[in-house]
Amino acid sequence: MLIVTSFRTLFMAIVAVLLLGVTVPAPALAGSAGRSAVRTELARYLAAHPGGTVLNDNEISYQGGDVIVTLEAPIGTYGVADCPSGWFCFYEWPHYGYPRGKLSSCGWQNLANWNWQFRAESAHYNLGSGYVAFYYHQSRELFRVGVGNRVRSDAAPYRNWANYVYRYCP
Repeated sequence: MLIVTSFRTLFMAIVAVLLLGVTVPAPALAGSAGRSAVRTELARYLAAHPGGTVLNDNEISYQGGDVIVTLEAPIGTYGVADCPSGWFCFYEWPHYGYPRGKLSSCGWQNLANWNWQFRAESAHYNLGSGYVAFYYHQSRELFRVGVGNRVRSDAAPYRNWANYVYRYCP
């Protein structure tokens, strides 16, 4: 799998260079392949989920930082709940598969504001108190994570149902 991903990254960089008609020395091409792939992934994500501001090579902010989307897991953290302290996180795939969204606000949040409705498949709560409930249309609680139960590695049978969250703050 790693070889296929590396090949795709290198292939995309070579195609981009050829399409632009730019000549690049081989060592520079090898170093730029990763950056080109990152720019491609950022552009692809923003095209599918418009309205964000790029923070760095791996993060996009929506609505002034209310939610931060991280596109790729840090090396060595695949399949691990890795929400930073002070946030609650929701992941697009079961078992904490990225992209990951993170919020910290109390009260109702409409996930559609960040193009995240109907996408949460796992969650991690990393705050000192309270909990967050994931809802379908503010009327049906699907599941929750909080101080008493910090992780949900698979939201089944409610994968991709949540379109609202409510964080209960003490």
